[in-house]
Amino acid sequence: MHQWYLSYNGQQMGPLDHAAAVAQAAANPGGHCWRQGFAEWIPISACAELRAESAPGGMPVPVPPPAAMAGGQRSDVIDYKIYGEDMQFVEIELDPGESAVAEAGSMMYKDSVVNMETVFGDGAASTGGFMDKLVGAGKRLVTGESLFTTVFSHAGGSGKAKVAFAAPYPGTIVPMTLSNYGGTIIAQKDSFLCAARGVQIGLFFQKKVMTALFGGEGFIMQKLTGDGLVFVHAGGTIVERELRPGERLDVDTGCVVAMTSTVNFDIKPVGGVKSMLFGGEGVFLATLTGPGKVWIQSLPFSRLAGRMLSAAYQKGGSRDEGSVLGGLGGILSGDRGF
Repeated sequence: MHQWYLSYNGQQMGPLDHAAAVAQAAANPGGHCWRQGFAEWIPISACAELRAESAPGGMPVPVPPPAAMAGGQRSDVIDYKIYGEDMQFVEIELDPGESAVAEAGSMMYKDSVVNMETVFGDGAASTGGFMDKLVGAGKRLVTGESLFTTVFSHAGGSGKAKVAFAAPYPGTIVPMTLSNYGGTIIAQKDSFLCAARGVQIGLFFQKKVMTALFGGEGFIMQKLTGDGLVFVHAGGTIVERELRPGERLDVDTGCVVAMTSTVNFDIKPVGGVKSMLFGGEGVFLATLTGPGKVWIQSLPFSRLAGRMLSAAYQKGGSRDEGSVLGGLGGILSGDRGF
């Protein structure tokens, strides 16, 4: 289980095991908490994990699911650990009967008692009829994802089982407990990696045509809803910003990874004609206006792919950046055959 740290008026407590942290949070919910996997300290009152266990007297405190969860469905509660620095993967620990949902092809390894099942859509509507599953799959297709996801379930009768999922390119895996953010996160189309079973992957449509055309993400982004853990992958290093009401942050359109549903996403021109043509930052910047939280990546995959493409040998010759000898230099250095 996780080790927790609590902070009250600058005085830190910890490490505490989960039961002790729950008891302390119930006695004094006015501070902040942190555990491995949290990018920053969050208010104890906003942390569902410390509210959902027990209060003084041992009576369970029910936490109502977010409104976005239909029929009162709750996500599975899973444990995890993130490994690596630049090329990360997340290892998820499942109890019997628990499941995780992941993008097809993202699995790294699993214990033998973990069963794999490929399903339409996000797996959240697996108890519905064929049309429910078809609609879920269609949503994923519209956002540019595969029609299918894979559900990994602990099929054993006891003990723990592990399954790991790897990031598709260098960057950072960010864990988010959706119930800490009002039950909804808006994310770029290809950022979802895996989640606890019960998290729904839907659509978010840009309401403004100009924002949709030039905002870097097109008309459609992903809307992740539920109350469980979801893992989002970002390129390079990621930074979180908490925006106050009315506070605006200007961001390169490709660097926006995710935001809470309360953040307003818009675009604005970078400046004059000279800045547009020679500034190297494109024609528009994304504007994010609070209140809410945003996640920003330092290396969008499109930027990485563009640099790789510019450095690759082109048909009929090479770009040969920085080479005095040009193509001949590539041959002499052994980088290019005949």
